[in-house]
Amino acid sequence: MADQEDRVVIPEFNCLLQMDPKLKQYEKDFKRRYDMLQEKLFQLEEAEGGFDQFTRSYRDFGVHRRPDNSLFFKEWAPAAEALFLTGDFNGWDKFAHPYTKKEFGKWELILPPKHDQSPAVDHNTRLKVVVHTKDGERLYRISPWAKYVNREEKAVVYEWVHWDPPQHYVHVHPRPKKPNSLRIYEAHVGIASPEPKIASYTNFTTNVLPRIKDLGYNCIQLMAVMEHAYYASFGYQVTSFFAASSRYGTPEELKQLIDVAHSMGIVVLLDVVHSHASKNTEDGLNRFDGSDSCFFHSPPRGDHLLWGSRLFNYKSWEVLRFLLSNLRWWMEEYCFDGFRFDGVTSMLYHHHGIGAGFSGDYSEYFGLQVDEDSLVYLMIANHILHSLYPDCITIAEDVSGMPAVCRKVEEGGLGFDYRLAMAIPDKWIQILKEFQDENWNIGDIVFTLINRRYGEKCIAYAESHDQSLVGDKTLSFWLMDKEMYTNMSTLIPMSPVIDRGIQLHKMIRLLTHGLGGEGYLNFMGNEFGHPEWLDFPREGNNQSYHYARRQFNLLDTDNLRYSQLYAFDRDMNRTEEKYGWLAALPAFISAKHQGDKVIVFDRANVLFIFNFNTTKSFQDYRVGVEAPGKYKIKLDSDDARYGGHGRLHHNTDFFTESQPFNGRPNSMLIYIPCRTALVLANEEIDYCY
Repeated sequence: MADQEDRVVIPEFNCLLQMDPKLKQYEKDFKRRYDMLQEKLFQLEEAEGGFDQFTRSYRDFGVHRRPDNSLFFKEWAPAAEALFLTGDFNGWDKFAHPYTKKEFGKWELILPPKHDQSPAVDHNTRLKVVVHTKDGERLYRISPWAKYVNREEKAVVYEWVHWDPPQHYVHVHPRPKKPNSLRIYEAHVGIASPEPKIASYTNFTTNVLPRIKDLGYNCIQLMAVMEHAYYASFGYQVTSFFAASSRYGTPEELKQLIDVAHSMGIVVLLDVVHSHASKNTEDGLNRFDGSDSCFFHSPPRGDHLLWGSRLFNYKSWEVLRFLLSNLRWWMEEYCFDGFRFDGVTSMLYHHHGIGAGFSGDYSEYFGLQVDEDSLVYLMIANHILHSLYPDCITIAEDVSGMPAVCRKVEEGGLGFDYRLAMAIPDKWIQILKEFQDENWNIGDIVFTLINRRYGEKCIAYAESHDQSLVGDKTLSFWLMDKEMYTNMSTLIPMSPVIDRGIQLHKMIRLLTHGLGGEGYLNFMGNEFGHPEWLDFPREGNNQSYHYARRQFNLLDTDNLRYSQLYAFDRDMNRTEEKYGWLAALPAFISAKHQGDKVIVFDRANVLFIFNFNTTKSFQDYRVGVEAPGKYKIKLDSDDARYGGHGRLHHNTDFFTESQPFNGRPNSMLIYIPCRTALVLANEEIDYCY
């Protein structure tokens, strides 16, 4: 039996129920979910020696070289009649190397070393599993546990390639500690270059990591790393779950990327897709053993109608082994620091969120519509990850707002550290599409930014990759559109459109950063107002890479205003690094004046002031403040360095008066120009946090 520490401690539901008494009527649901988790962990102890051993199954399945250079192969194919191994090593003989059938649908094969004692299969050579079905089919498959797959330039199907290089990359730098304030740079390796091609891990390490460090982000969320046969799926139709995408380079080059990021103090998260899998059969998991189930539910439950993909059977013992070991693999082999779980809403409900409006009624989060098998899988995954790696970070992409997603499993929660505040970018896009500036509803904007569950951390963002895709528009495109191609030069006066766009781009991002959550996310390139959308090569655009790139070259071109937006984003992050508002309690909002279009709030003893008025500047505008003392401007969106108009003097001291105002015990008078955002800090407070 495994150590007692593998067991979850006595639940502390009272903490959750006291925080939100409305959940009291669902206490039985929380306890049932928790009991299911505890029962699964007990089974792991009894059958597998605990979750530590169970989640290291990647050491047994697939292919492994033993100390004597023999190769051990193992697969799970419960519906198969027979299994054979073929490949370059045996001239693609389909019957020379049969697997031996074991219990519970397992199959094993041992290949002794060659006469010279080298392994029977050379590094970087191709392999296939040949599956014979009960119906007499002969299927050629990639091992679900394959660590590397690739394809020839003009080939359609990916091939399993044996990856066992003479020199494995050894990580030098330890994982950084979990940041108090999480500032995430969402990135895609393949588009991380101005050139119209698929960029490499090495390019990202050399050219992009220094920019991320300079910008002040302390976390990278890497998209589309798990291998996917269709590039335009953005990595969300995974075919090989243990293989880092070969289109960007080798596994060793990805390890180096992460190691160099760690040397810069940057943690790296993997965008993990355990919500569904590609329907591909020859280079995916689908019908691996010839059946319509294996890793998935049988149809119709096992098919996602909207995504055209397969849905995992989270109740299956071997599916749990596969997915939990997959998380462990990325943590151990590549030294990732955590995960952003994609498609959590789809996992949580039998309806997968399709046609569900999620009004916020608590009855929507409990009952028969909830898929408790997948919910408990997420609880198990979070419990194991946080037990083994105390600094691990997990983020849920959930649009439903299910309570307790970001509470510990001991409290009846799902155990995530953060959830994405997905309503915020939708609100910004809606405002820019539907309203003129003078009709913006200041109260509605503020409500959207603060409308999150108390005690559950959120990642706020004004835009992510979703808003960058073709068919939608980035904030900069909504604001400036075609004038970005002609009027972004600093050598000519700003047009009204560019002036408005430059100022609002900064204000929207700072307001989201300061008010919207306990973490902040930006998609690669959007920090400098990337001028074009994102579209991967596909049939509909003649396989063009023109929009599948990020034009970092615009930052290095003299006299363009993109560098001004970049500088503001950098200084916004650096200001947060110093004062730590993301790690602080939610803000106190002292003003949200609809007529003036002014928002004022303080957080972490830092004062934020926003004037969204299109034409009206305010002289001697009174603002409430908590801590008395001398204040100075620390960030000013109107600074000429950021494309502003330079209307404020930064050497000015602002002194509070003991005059209560707008719910704060002190106040002061300040000049706030139109379309300007300010951050002021108290010079008499030690901001070490």
